[in-house]
Amino acid sequence: MEKLFGTDGVRGTANKYPITPDIIIKVGQALGFLLRKQKSTHSSDKKRVVIGKDTRLSGYMVEMALASGLNSMGVHVQLVGPLPTPGIGFLTQNMRADAGIVISASHNPYFDNGIKIFGPDGYKISEQMEKEIQDMVFNDDLNKLLPQSSGIGRSKRIEDAQGRYIVYVKNTFPMDLTLDGMRIVLDCANGASYKVGPAILEELGAEVIVLGNTREGTNINDKVGALFPNNLAQSVVKFRADMGISLDGDADRVILADEKGQIVNGDHILAICGLDMKKQGLLKNNTVVTTEMANFGLEKLFKAQGIELIKTSVGDKYVVAEMRKGGHSLGGENSGHLIFLDHSTTGDGLIAALKVIAVMKREQKQLSEIRNVLIEMPQILKNIRVTQRKKLEEITGYNDLHAKISKELSGHGRIFVRFSGTEPLVRVLVEGPDAQRIVQYADEMAAFLQKNLS
Repeated sequence: MEKLFGTDGVRGTANKYPITPDIIIKVGQALGFLLRKQKSTHSSDKKRVVIGKDTRLSGYMVEMALASGLNSMGVHVQLVGPLPTPGIGFLTQNMRADAGIVISASHNPYFDNGIKIFGPDGYKISEQMEKEIQDMVFNDDLNKLLPQSSGIGRSKRIEDAQGRYIVYVKNTFPMDLTLDGMRIVLDCANGASYKVGPAILEELGAEVIVLGNTREGTNINDKVGALFPNNLAQSVVKFRADMGISLDGDADRVILADEKGQIVNGDHILAICGLDMKKQGLLKNNTVVTTEMANFGLEKLFKAQGIELIKTSVGDKYVVAEMRKGGHSLGGENSGHLIFLDHSTTGDGLIAALKVIAVMKREQKQLSEIRNVLIEMPQILKNIRVTQRKKLEEITGYNDLHAKISKELSGHGRIFVRFSGTEPLVRVLVEGPDAQRIVQYADEMAAFLQKNLS
C-alpha cells in the first residue's frame, strides 16, 4: 500500500498526489468518521475541528476540500485563516475542539503543501490514528459511511483567532519585563506569522522592522525566513538593531541573529535557555531533549553544567514524544524547532525568541554575549537531491566509505547520513575539529550518494 503520512503529516506538491482535492476530501471524511466514533471533549454531541493555514496559494483549495470532507461526515469546522502551526495546537485546546488541522508545508517552497493534524490535547495525532485514516482513504467506500442530510456539518470563520494567539504568546513573556527600547528585525518568511509576529513584538514595546510580510501566495520561504538567515543578519547590522528573528513559513521554527550579525541557531537557543531554566529551577529533570543533528559542543556544555542531553531521531515529533514520555520541559533541534512544553505542545518560533529575549533582559547582556555560552564544533551539512530511495547500507561501497571517514575522524567527530522525511533529499552531516577536512569528507560522501541515488 502506498504511504499517505510521512514524518510530519501529509505533504507533497499541490495538485499532485497526495495533495489533490479527491484525496484531501477523503482525509477529511476519514478523520470526521473517526471523530464521530470517539467520546466528545465537550458536552455537545457535535464534533468540531479547527482549521488554520499558512499563506500558500493552494491553501484555499486544501482548506475547502478538508472542510467539505469533514462537513459531509457531520463535523462542524471552524476556519481561522493564516496562523502559525503552534497557534492551531493552542486553539484546538482553548476552543475545546475535537481536532485541529494545519494546512502547511512548513519551510518548503510555495508549490508544496501539507496537512498536520492535532488531537484535542493540542499534540499531533498518533501514528496509529494516521494509519487508521490512511487505511480508510485507500480501502473504504467513505460515501457509505455518510450521515443523513440532516446530519451534515457547518463551516464558519473565527474572526478573532489571531488576537487570541497574540495574547497567548505575550503571556509567556515575564510580566515584569518589556521590550521597550529594543529595535528588532523580524523576518516572517511571507508566511503565517506576517500579522501576528509584528503585533506581538510591538505590543510588548519593541520597535519592529519587518521583512517577508507580503502574502502573495507564491513567495512563502522564497529566499526569506529561517532557511535564509543571512538576509536577516545583514539587515540587523544595516538597521543597527539589537537582534533579528527569522521564522519559517508556518512559524514553528526560528533562527536568530545577534547585533553583530552572527547567526544564533537552535543549538545556541537550547544552550541559552537550558542554562537559564536550570538557574531558575524550571528545567525539569535537569534534562534537555534534542536530536542526532545537535552539535557536539552542546553535549559538552551541558555535561559540564550537570544537564543531561537526550538525543532522538531527527524530527520535532520525536523530540516532543520523548519530552512527554520523560516529563521534560525543554527540547528542540538545531534547525530551529524549540519546544517549551510548559507553554506549547509543539515548536513555536515566537515563544522561543521571547524566551531568549527574557534572558537578555534579566542578565542585561546583548545577544552576542549570551550566545557565546556554546562553543560549537565545526560542522557541515550537505543536502543532496535524489531521485530514488534505498537502504543506504545496501548500496555497494557505502559501508566501507562511512567506516573509512569515521575511522579518520578517530572518535573526535562523526558522520551522520539520513534521508529527509519531507523532501527528496539525503542529508550528510560531518562534524570534527578540522574545518577543512570535514568539508572534504562531506564532499566525498555527497558525490558517492549523488552517483548512486540519482
